[in-house]
Amino acid sequence: MNKILASGKIWPYAIGISIILIFGACVATIVVASKLPVEKSDTYMMDYHQADANANDLINARIEFDKKYKIEYVTDGLSQDKSILKYKVTDLAGKTIENAKLKVIVTRPNSRKYDQELMDYKYDNGIYVFKPIKLELAGRWDIMAKVNVDKLQRYYNVKADTRAKEAYEY
Repeated sequence: MNKILASGKIWPYAIGISIILIFGACVATIVVASKLPVEKSDTYMMDYHQADANANDLINARIEFDKKYKIEYVTDGLSQDKSILKYKVTDLAGKTIENAKLKVIVTRPNSRKYDQELMDYKYDNGIYVFKPIKLELAGRWDIMAKVNVDKLQRYYNVKADTRAKEAYEY
């Protein structure tokens, strides 16, 4: 063995073994990655390819909407047992808008397994109130709303948690 080391004939073997190990690591990475679930982004309630293709239109629609209207997530807090989602839509002068159309999806980050689509709401004293929902798990939830007023449209997304009262727009 010392003769092989001394004569320098070990390098071809070392290089060959290294190439085999690197190739094996690449194959193992692909196998492991293909078994993990990958969820599509649905920030705009659409496939990320569609959102990417229409990015400029979505941005312009938001700008036009924000020039005339304001959306507020006014839910008191998320609860696992009985959550009642509430939104307020006003013009820039503060006058409530009664003819808005809302569609809301409540989903877990990185999973569509627990998605709930809400379209049944009532307009009560300036607030759009959805029917109570039950959340399967405690923790963080993404609440995505699509709001239409006349021909204007805006997506309004909020991160909320059943363990905290605050919610944050994203």
